[in-house]
Amino acid sequence: MTNHAEDFTLDTELAQTAAWDTDDDFESGYADPDDTDPEEVTTGDLDLAARHELRRVAGLRTELEDITEVEYRQLRLERVVLVGVWTDGTIEDAENSMAELALLAETAGSEVLDAIYQRRQNPDPATYVGRGKVEGLGEIVQATGADTVICDGELAPSQLRNLEDRLKVKVVDRTALILDIFAQHAKSKEGKAQVELAQLNYMKQRLRGWGGNLSRQVGGRVAGGAGIGGRGPGETKIETDRRRINDRIAKLRRELKAMAGTRTTMRQERRRNAVPSVAIAGYTNAGKSSLLNRLTGAGVLVENALFATLDPTTRRTQATDGRVYTMSDTVGFVRHLPHQLVEAFRSTLEEVADSDLIVHVVDGSHADPEGQINAVREVLAEIGAADIPELIVINKTDVADPLVVARLKQREPHSVAVSARTGEGIADALAAIEAELPRPQVEFDALVPYARGDLVDQIHRLGEIDSLEHTADGTRIAGRATEALAGELAAYAV
Repeated sequence: MTNHAEDFTLDTELAQTAAWDTDDDFESGYADPDDTDPEEVTTGDLDLAARHELRRVAGLRTELEDITEVEYRQLRLERVVLVGVWTDGTIEDAENSMAELALLAETAGSEVLDAIYQRRQNPDPATYVGRGKVEGLGEIVQATGADTVICDGELAPSQLRNLEDRLKVKVVDRTALILDIFAQHAKSKEGKAQVELAQLNYMKQRLRGWGGNLSRQVGGRVAGGAGIGGRGPGETKIETDRRRINDRIAKLRRELKAMAGTRTTMRQERRRNAVPSVAIAGYTNAGKSSLLNRLTGAGVLVENALFATLDPTTRRTQATDGRVYTMSDTVGFVRHLPHQLVEAFRSTLEEVADSDLIVHVVDGSHADPEGQINAVREVLAEIGAADIPELIVINKTDVADPLVVARLKQREPHSVAVSARTGEGIADALAAIEAELPRPQVEFDALVPYARGDLVDQIHRLGEIDSLEHTADGTRIAGRATEALAGELAAYAV
């Protein structure tokens, strides 16, 4: 790797590949209420409708009486310039990373004007990009009229402050961008609390003030009413803000701990009843929610956007042999997923760590599916789910290159190729999932009285039946069951 810096400018068209198209979004994930039977409208349809619903914008004088939230955001989009530092890997890796940053920026509601990245051995410790390149970046910002610069990495507080001082515009790093998207898409009480906790942990280390206003000390006759008894060194403004943030963080942690209790109780109940659990995990926008809808008819929100799903959805379903198991949709992962999010969403991610099988969904049409697989596995290892059995599901085969799909299947022998949109390969995916489910181990042979039909029902749901015969004295059943169920059947053993 060379020491000299080379600037590479990403073509603007690359940044426009994920521009929001309202018509496409409606076609892919939302049915017009006028054309849909009200009884067939699912929760996901209602969620997507709410995200795109008509709402009046006060104080905005246009010829439209009502405009959608998406249209309003397009009128008020932030104009951004993307900046990246390429330290290792190939040029394709650098361009894929910048393309993903552009998708993130547009999902957050901004217009990408330009994108540049620089080849360096390491990011500059003071200004992220080279000091000389900051001047060139400033010229681009002035020429394009941008009001925000987004950096493809997590900036130290000093880097953030130095760049803002030199560029005279707002500077945002990748972590803050992802947190902003999460804040927009969170809808449940738990999801909102998790996002706020992650944002506060991020913000706490980056408090700063302009003109020394955060260095003021409380003392004397002040607006806060300290007065007598409050004189002396006191707290500076930044110390007060940091204390309030810490207090809020402590309160959010207590609330999330209480909310996590319900989720833990449900998981313990499933384990007590030996109900297998399957977690659908994968890169953001790989099609996890679409796959869940196709496999279970869950009807959850589907949208062609990054991090459209934040709140996990669990659905109960049945295997072809009658066994009951649960399938959960989880939040998507991304390269360099902020540590604050992993910590804040710990209780949610436990759905993956406590599962019996991970269905790892991969976007077969993506430019770098192998990179996505590696990024997801890094997060799985971080949450303690690396040793759980994994089934790779290569999605979007209807638009993917067949050569890429074949390459992925060769690289990942334990995989199936599907299209959640068309339904192609779904039967193979279900068969592969059912083959991986944990099987009951205790063999039994029992004559169950007809009065105990509840036991026969449990055997169908939780066990495996090798033979079944209806006799004059009851139902003769042989097969395998869980330890708890086998214990109940012991009284009727033959």
